[in-house]
Amino acid sequence: MTPPPFDVIIAGCGPAGAMLAAELRLHDVRVLVLEQETEPASFVRIVGLHIRSIELMAMRGLLERVLEHGRRRPAGGFFAAIPKPPPALDSAHAYLVGIPQPVIVRLLEEHALGLGAQVRHGCAVTGFEQDDDGVTVELADEVLRCRYLVGCDGARSTVRKVLGVGFPGEPSRTETLMGEMEVDAPPEELAAAPDGIRLRPFGGGIYSVIVPAGEVGDRAQPPTLDDFKRQLRRISGTDFGVHSPRWLSRFGDATRLAERYRDGRVLLAGDAAHIHPPIGGQGLNLGVQDAVNLGWKLAAQVHGWAPATLLDTYEAERRPVAAEVLDNTRAQTELMSAEPGARAVRRLVAELMDFDEVNRHLIEKITGIGIRYDFGLGPDLVGRRLRDIDLAQGSLYGRLRRGRGLVLDRTGRLSTGAWWDRVDLLTDPTAALDAPGVLLRPDGHVAWAGDDQHGLDEQLSRWFGEARW
Repeated sequence: MTPPPFDVIIAGCGPAGAMLAAELRLHDVRVLVLEQETEPASFVRIVGLHIRSIELMAMRGLLERVLEHGRRRPAGGFFAAIPKPPPALDSAHAYLVGIPQPVIVRLLEEHALGLGAQVRHGCAVTGFEQDDDGVTVELADEVLRCRYLVGCDGARSTVRKVLGVGFPGEPSRTETLMGEMEVDAPPEELAAAPDGIRLRPFGGGIYSVIVPAGEVGDRAQPPTLDDFKRQLRRISGTDFGVHSPRWLSRFGDATRLAERYRDGRVLLAGDAAHIHPPIGGQGLNLGVQDAVNLGWKLAAQVHGWAPATLLDTYEAERRPVAAEVLDNTRAQTELMSAEPGARAVRRLVAELMDFDEVNRHLIEKITGIGIRYDFGLGPDLVGRRLRDIDLAQGSLYGRLRRGRGLVLDRTGRLSTGAWWDRVDLLTDPTAALDAPGVLLRPDGHVAWAGDDQHGLDEQLSRWFGEARW
């Protein structure tokens, strides 16, 4: 039988789809990305890359390009917009990067194209059928064949609907106006803004402005600056002199999570798998992190060396993370309400955040660096991502750019053995590790820690398949 021309077709070339395409190309998987839109979004919204996503950019050699187009901001004050200073965090990249969404999408698409992915704009999946050997994908005027299909096609995902995967959750109950604009009011007036209004400075007189939408404007149309002014005056008695908006948007609090992330040869990632309000700026980050978790596992499946349950760990690991994000955005939404009860709870949470442990816990939750996957028994390090550390030659993340596993050995006694074609070995007695040695998966999470070769071999087999002697 003639093999299909593509190993994987990805529906959607947003951040999740573009990142997934690049991850697959690191392993020479034949990838086609189909993007329905022909042009970038007409409005330029600034999005935030959180610490874990910044670390992933560093791992893949993308961070310098991102920083050229983005702006660093402190990693604090974004849990329900409660203004607290950033705590000390276990990362070499403990900051936020604000970047226009069309720019980060373009950078990730260029990254995927540079690695050899094919991208077609103005093409959308209209239907598909899967069988034991692959997936037949239907477009408006063409039929394609691939081994796997991944839906990264957003909240209204065609792939999810055709697959018949439920998307339970809560529909939108309230709507909020969000935008970036210049503010002329003096600092003391801004500091006195009532609960229900969020004014966060970005520098140069630019502020993020968040205010309940109420009944202003037409929900079918983008909001206007006058909509913001009317709501600001209604709640606080002043519009704070807002003017010269960079972008304006209106969002609801719909919150939904796909019942499953995989059905046979079809998978879901990004907004096709989960949606929630943008409070805390976690959506884009969650999708990019889905892609990095899935990419090497799907590549292993394509190339035939994946252990039997490896691809299933994608849903097992990422769906609980999404469920936690949905919960923390629900909590933040309640804390940002102008109702008296919610305002009282907000004041209490603000007091609790004065404790460093509480502040750090909430920031680690939003930025993704507090995630620990359940790999079973082992030291606390196992299941967590490892921060970037300096090595005798270069940095740890600089060694992960090819998307391979890595054994970092301080003892000089460990070996990758017959897994050399999938896992690199780096011996460095000076490495600042809390263990004699670690096995890192391609996504930077610690799969094993210790100095026992037998134990290492067991985990190499668990994550990277049978040894090839």
